[in-house]
This record gives sequence, C-alpha cells and structure tokens, in this order.
Amino acid sequence: MKLAASLALTATLATAFTPFSLNPTIRRPTSLSAEVTTALIKELRESTGAGMMDCKKTLMEFDGDLEAAADDLRKKGLAKADKKAARIAAEGKIAIGKAADGRSVLVEVNCETDFVAKDGSFATFADQAAALAATLPSDDVNSLMGTSIDGSTLEEVRAALVAKIGENIQVRRIAGRGGSGTTTGAYIHMNRIGVLVELEGGNEELCTDVAMHVAAMNPPYATQDDVPAEDVEKERAFLASQVEDSGKPAEIVAKMVDGRLNKWFSESCLVSQTYVKTNDKTVGKLLEENGAKMIGFTRVEVGEGIEKKVDDFAAEVAAMAGTKKEDAPAPAPVAEEGRQNDNNPILEYLQNMSPEELAEVVEQNPETYNEFPELNKV
Repeated sequence: MKLAASLALTATLATAFTPFSLNPTIRRPTSLSAEVTTALIKELRESTGAGMMDCKKTLMEFDGDLEAAADDLRKKGLAKADKKAARIAAEGKIAIGKAADGRSVLVEVNCETDFVAKDGSFATFADQAAALAATLPSDDVNSLMGTSIDGSTLEEVRAALVAKIGENIQVRRIAGRGGSGTTTGAYIHMNRIGVLVELEGGNEELCTDVAMHVAAMNPPYATQDDVPAEDVEKERAFLASQVEDSGKPAEIVAKMVDGRLNKWFSESCLVSQTYVKTNDKTVGKLLEENGAKMIGFTRVEVGEGIEKKVDDFAAEVAAMAGTKKEDAPAPAPVAEEGRQNDNNPILEYLQNMSPEELAEVVEQNPETYNEFPELNKV
C-alpha cells in the first residue's frame, strides 16, 4: 500500500515539473522587461501603426515574436474596423485634390469626434484620399477605396488607421469638377466647408476668390439658368399668394410678383449676389472684368445630412428599471474626478499614443490627466 502511494506521488511530481517545451499546448508567460523591449514595441508600432498598448500586449502574447505579433495585429485591425463601421461618424475633414489635367476634387472623410478630426494621421489619410481621387475619372468612392497606394489599397490603409486611432473612419463622398479646357479653384474653410468653382477662362486665383464667397453666402444656384423650373413655379405661387388679397388689378399684381421673383433670383443665384470681398459689384461683374464665365460650383460641408445620435441617459435608465422617464429619479451628480471613461473613443485614442505623442498633447492641453485619470495607469 505504501509502495503504491509512493509511486503515485512520484508520477504526480514528474508531471508537475515537466519542462514547458515538452507540452506545446502551454504558452510560457513572458516577462516584459526580459523579452519584450521598448525597441521591439517601437518597431512593431512603426510597422503596423497600432497603438502602443496593443503592441505591448500582442508581443507579450507571442513571446516577442515580431512577425507573429504583426500578423495578429493586422487581423485584429480589420476586425476592429468592421466592428466600428456601424458607429456614427459625423465629424471629419474636407480635403482637396488636383490632377495634372486640371480636374479638382473635394473628398469628405469622416470620423466620430472633432478631436480625431484634428489628428495628424487622420489629416494625412484625408489628403492621400483626395490626391488619389483627383486621378480617377469618376466620383465613385468604391473605386477610390480599391486604388493602390504604397503597396496597399486605400481601404486597407483606412482599416489600419481605424485600428490605430480607435474610431470609425469613412471616406463618405467625392465631388469633382473640371478638366482640360476649364479653370478650377477651391477654398476650404476651417477644414469643414469645401467649395470648388469651375470657370470658362479666368485663372485659379479668381476661382478661389469666388469659392470663398460661396463658402460664406451658400447660394443655392450658380446662375438663373441653373434654377429648376419647378423651383421657379413654386416661388412664383408663394409670392402670388402674398399679394392676391391686395385688391389691386391683375396686371399690377403680376408686375409685383415678377418684381419680387427677380429679387429672389438676385439673392439666390451666385452671379447676381454682391461680391462679399469688395461689396461694390456683383460676382457676375467680377467675372466679366476678368474675362471669365461661370460654369458651376460645388459646396460640401462635413457631416451634412448625417443624423447624429443623441443619447438620453435618463430614458435608458428608466427603461431598464421598468419605469417612465418622468418617474425616474434625477441622476446624482458625478464628481469630475470619478467620471467613468469606459468605451470613450478619445481615451482609447490617447492610450494608444506613444509616450512622446502623449507628452505633446499634455503640453498643449494641461488638463488632460485631470480629465482622463486612467492615463496615469498606462
């Protein structure tokens, strides 16, 4: 009996102390200081564009194997991009691209927060997208995303940027104008409003000046010829309804309506508006003085037409508690210091920065650590 127990104990000890190399299903825990160096993390971050914390965790998981970690991060990056694609992205940037043949384009690239919209990597991606879009014959976004750049498609570059920054990023639309035989120019206001102007004759500087006017005044039409007939009839009917009870003769009423309609044309059409830069002539007169003729313009604004989600926290809590919103108690004030930042895209973005990048952000925004105390744990 004692012999059997002794043999069993010996077998148990032998199994317990079997070297890890004899059991390939068990991964040996890695010491960051011993095997995953700062240099390795930096190299992986530069090759994949992933965040610092993601690089560190993945290298630890793969025992410092740089190639395996890079492959895993790329797979995770694509998965992250797909997962975040459903999130609303209504912030962003308008970028300009111009081709050698004179074609110019505006490209709207969206993200979730204005914080990321000001990021250098995001701006670079938007500029790359615009430069590529200018070389394409159409304004098709799918064609643009399949275009190659530095050995990868633009879609693959976008997915990698989503993994790095942590927000949904989308190339929403392209608006192009011009080509050989016409003159184009563009103006971007605060990265949020973009205008392209196309002229017959003139020069790029003149186009840019007119584009600035369009950005400020936002005229619905370029010339009177561009106004759809149904819009004219709708406005005429509206103006007629205003004077039909005036008691004046029909011919006088007709002249009143025509006069007001002409005033509406002058206010709604670009060439009839007073040029905002000088206030002493119309845009049409400006073009005439410079030997140019209006062909058309395109105005694009970040996020226009996108319905932004508005969270109603009180309603959500009431629904979970099975009560009406009116019956739900007012939420207790939360101290700024104890605020929860879970799933905050800005926090995720900051955590994925290198120490040098984070230090630069903190230098520009000294309250960063107070607003996101989690950063002190990185």
